[in-house]
Amino acid sequence: MIQAVKCHTVENQAEKIQPRKRKLEWQPYLLLLPSLVIIGGFVFFPFIKNIYTSLTLTNASGNPIKFVGMRNYVRILTSPEFRETLLRTFKFALMMGIPSFVIGFVLALAAAEHKRGSRIYETMFTIPLVIAAAPASVIWYLIFAPHAGILNYMLGTDYAWLAEPKMAIWCVAAVTAWSGLGMNVIFLLTGLRNVSSELLESAQLDGAGYFGRLFYITIPIASPQIFFVIFYNIVLSFQTFAQIRLLTNGGPYQSTRTLIWSIYEEAFRNTRFDYACAQSVILFLIIFIITRIQFLFEKKGVNY
Repeated sequence: MIQAVKCHTVENQAEKIQPRKRKLEWQPYLLLLPSLVIIGGFVFFPFIKNIYTSLTLTNASGNPIKFVGMRNYVRILTSPEFRETLLRTFKFALMMGIPSFVIGFVLALAAAEHKRGSRIYETMFTIPLVIAAAPASVIWYLIFAPHAGILNYMLGTDYAWLAEPKMAIWCVAAVTAWSGLGMNVIFLLTGLRNVSSELLESAQLDGAGYFGRLFYITIPIASPQIFFVIFYNIVLSFQTFAQIRLLTNGGPYQSTRTLIWSIYEEAFRNTRFDYACAQSVILFLIIFIITRIQFLFEKKGVNY
């Protein structure tokens, strides 16, 4: 009798608890709904719309007229001008990424080895991150000015840095590298601080020199941050727009016409939105492939 009453009581409690479980099942999705709506409306929908537009022929307003399939992609990939632009984009990535990474690594290594005043160095390195790309580009434009520029004043010349095709792309790369230098130093410094001082001291007692400790201990331990910084520099170089717009406007003689600038020109100057959308899809695929390669290489190359 008592057991039957207990069982009945347990069943009643289970029935009371059951609706609460069902109620908790949809609450997490309800909390995620605003984020899903924002991401879907501002990320996924424009992305899908961009892919669809790249497969159509558009008018001057950007509205699709008819479906043409892969014709825009065939025209792009067979265009000598696009191949030249793509090659220039990769060249710009190397011109910007290598100096930015090397200088950032040297500065981070110096700050990690000399801990006195390292917080001051970190604050100094974050200054380029605080300044937006547009005002920073204006400041650098004044520095590169041919007659009243600070750089020519210091060198005692009147060289037109931004008017020479061979020099203009180097100037844009230098400004972009400067804008990303602070991020490089901060992340690399985070990785270098993970290196145990006891491990370095024991390696030194075993006869390992400075570069031996650097290449066999410091760099392998900091390799996750190193790979992140490399990827960050590549993405930053492919997304460089404000510097090109304000320093050279794509010139002189299209010497600074990278892929992202070509997308801007085709869409808002030539009103060929279908062509621009196809180029943006190609840019996305390039960045996606580079990211996958780096992640695969990171899994094989990261050592602790």
